[in-house]
Amino acid sequence: MKIHFIAIGGSAMHNLALALHDKGEIVTGSDDAIFEPSRSRLAAKGLLPQKMGWFPEKITTDLDAIVLGMHAKADNPELLKAKELGIKIYSYPEFIFQQSQNKTRVVIGGSHGKTTITSMILHVMNYHGVAVDYLVGAQLPGFDNMVKLTHENEFIVIEGDEYLSSALDLRPKFHLYQPNIALISGIAWDHINVFPTFENYKEQFAIFIDKIINGGILVYNSDDAEVKDLVENTDKPIRKMPYQLPEYSIENGQTLLHTPDGEMPIEVFGEHNLSNLAGAKWICQNMGIDEADFYEAIATFTGAAKRLEKIGENTHSVIFKDFAHSPSKVTATVQAVKAQYPNKKVIACLELHTYSSLNPEFISQYKGALDKADLPIVFFHDETVKIKKLEPMSAEEIYQAFGRNDLKVFTSPTPLYDFLNSQKGENIVWLFMSSGNYGGIDWKDLEKMIE
Repeated sequence: MKIHFIAIGGSAMHNLALALHDKGEIVTGSDDAIFEPSRSRLAAKGLLPQKMGWFPEKITTDLDAIVLGMHAKADNPELLKAKELGIKIYSYPEFIFQQSQNKTRVVIGGSHGKTTITSMILHVMNYHGVAVDYLVGAQLPGFDNMVKLTHENEFIVIEGDEYLSSALDLRPKFHLYQPNIALISGIAWDHINVFPTFENYKEQFAIFIDKIINGGILVYNSDDAEVKDLVENTDKPIRKMPYQLPEYSIENGQTLLHTPDGEMPIEVFGEHNLSNLAGAKWICQNMGIDEADFYEAIATFTGAAKRLEKIGENTHSVIFKDFAHSPSKVTATVQAVKAQYPNKKVIACLELHTYSSLNPEFISQYKGALDKADLPIVFFHDETVKIKKLEPMSAEEIYQAFGRNDLKVFTSPTPLYDFLNSQKGENIVWLFMSSGNYGGIDWKDLEKMIE
């Protein structure tokens, strides 16, 4: 096939382009800006556009398909030309489904944990030499690409994002995959710019359940009341498989998972990750991996990029970075770190970067999210608020939202960095949570907090 990508530089889009190139398809693309690591990775395969911008002349009748990224707007010149010529236009998830119709589709959904669960499944499969296709939202050790598509593999494991598919397709991505096997890890309101109420957001998961093929399997977190409610009240003819937080203990900073063969040390920690592990186990068992083989493999899983990723450590202190940004993710991450390091001072720095987190109508959802931190810090960049065209929030609104009088609030990167430097010392756990970059602070500078 000859396939053109409109907005090829996105995280998911460039990985799909690389996967199709590796599969032997002819791939071209355009974008108005491409940043690292997408830029270098596309260039290495000869897929980086020669010039940035949109060029309708690239859209010709010999193209078999257009893949449209979420970054491209409805009035994109290349998109308009493709519509004029009648070329088939796919959103990202629509194309993934088209490529996997003859496979067993395993789709991992949920407001939190889906990247980690998908990563755990892929780690186990890779450990045991089981080749599967996949789509995952984070770089994994041992994997060159975040997307793999083949003609021959039986399974495809898909991280099922609930955000919109494209400018032309406003359905949540995970509505398009029609899973044979599905998982829901939890439901906590997110994406307020798309789903204005919690009920509207929760409804998207009800639709996801309805999209499971008849006779399929739904693995679900029965510890989550919202998930449990949806699953128990659906009349969809599917097999329902609940999972719960497994038994564990912590000894000298080491998490031990209780298994039928005894206590097993694992690399990841936190109740949210242990719950994720329980869900991944059921999925793997439905993909042909028995329980003992799952435990053997998962013992060596160290996590996905930016999911409680350890970026620095010495004899007395440690630094983690995490993608946590929604209230439920922040709460779970801070609790996990404090439980793992009860005798260390936890300095938790959260950047408010997403549309939802910077919205005054949503900010109250963060109440108590940083309660387990010994020193809670919130940063939001004034420039980000302006770019997103949102009403600025005051520091007082942030204090009230989080419910901590000792909270430190910063709106510019330099004062934030200076304050962090003033807190350097021994016996500290530094936890940096963000989907952004703290207004441009270099991660290498943050790593120096333990020097």
